[in-house]
Amino acid sequence: MSVAGLIVGLGNPGTEYRDTRHNAGFMLADRLADQFGGKWRTEKKFFSEVAECSVGGRRVLLAKPLTFMNASGEAVAKMAAFHKVPAGSVLVLVDDADLPLGTLRLRGEGSPGGHHGLESVEQHLGTRGYPRLRIGIARPESGIRDIAGHVLGKFGASERPMLEKVLARGGEQVECWCSRGVAVAMNLFNGMVG
Repeated sequence: MSVAGLIVGLGNPGTEYRDTRHNAGFMLADRLADQFGGKWRTEKKFFSEVAECSVGGRRVLLAKPLTFMNASGEAVAKMAAFHKVPAGSVLVLVDDADLPLGTLRLRGEGSPGGHHGLESVEQHLGTRGYPRLRIGIARPESGIRDIAGHVLGKFGASERPMLEKVLARGGEQVECWCSRGVAVAMNLFNGMVG
């Protein structure tokens, strides 16, 4: 059975990055693997952890590139080419500091918006025409311009309940994307989690 979709969570590998804001894409990918019964295995030729699962009777691959965030596109492009998945069926899950915590924003295409992981995916796929689900992680309240420390920091205890809600709703949105397409998934799920 051919692969109907490739869902890629972006993040950084290694225990020091686990549970950081920049790994929100990895967190949602892990949630999806649990939700759809996928088991992670390392695929060295794709520089990724990969889990195969069925969503609405369709074969879908979940992936977490092990290339580090800024080189994610290399892994994404290799998997998409090998499995003959067109860019429009590659969904990228990614953190977004410009969205408030608790916000989901799915788009069918668009600019990277300064996100280095999305820039890498665009460069290697050769197009901006791939869907991406942005997971709001918010900016630090102090208005600091260099936010590297913030995005590489772990979610605080006060943020965890909202993070759990957004990951659960993100799982529903991805399932909707798989079964009903990007327009319906955008209309039903984009915005702040209630």
